[in-house]
Amino acid sequence: MLRDRLTNSYTSIIILINVIAFSLFGIFRMYSNMPDLFLFAYVGIKPSLILSGRYLWTILTHMFIHANLTHLFVNMLSLAFIGSFVEKLIGKKRFLWLYFGGGLSAALLFIIVAAITQIDLGTLAVGASGAIFALGGILAILTPRLPVLVFFVIPMPMWGAMIFLLGIMWVLSVTLSIPIGNVAHLGGLLLGVGYGLYLKKQYPRKTKMIARYFS
Repeated sequence: MLRDRLTNSYTSIIILINVIAFSLFGIFRMYSNMPDLFLFAYVGIKPSLILSGRYLWTILTHMFIHANLTHLFVNMLSLAFIGSFVEKLIGKKRFLWLYFGGGLSAALLFIIVAAITQIDLGTLAVGASGAIFALGGILAILTPRLPVLVFFVIPMPMWGAMIFLLGIMWVLSVTLSIPIGNVAHLGGLLLGVGYGLYLKKQYPRKTKMIARYFS
């Protein structure tokens, strides 16, 4: 029964892959004599390397690597709640394209902004946050009035929750110097919003029914 649930849910499979990748990478870090920055450069996005045509695979691998256990737990908990809902709402294939599209969009915007501003060129970015923000972005369009609890405490409609989360993370990163990939989050969010607007245009009746049902 558990095996059927895992194989029938792309969300569960993605979470499992993330956990396995984190565990294997952690074991390798433990027994390797290489510095962490050197190891993370092979799997995380570093704009200076990408712009020089090196380590291009990290545009994909960064989505499955996390900096620490807390980073992994927060992202996977968010994915477990929001991912399964989006998967049921738009279907498995669309969910998969949206998830990976969000991760790629997050990476590309991070690289482009770094190239233009010459800031964060040497910064390493890892994590599934960009892809998760894409899932939140589509919900902000398709189910804008869906009530959610931000941080499990603050009640907000979905559209407001996504703006609040992006904003509060930006403020925390600036005021407390916390390394948060705000530009990457924005890239994922924009992809999700764009895809949500596309679905609204293509399927106006269905999307109106969804918005009304989850208000």
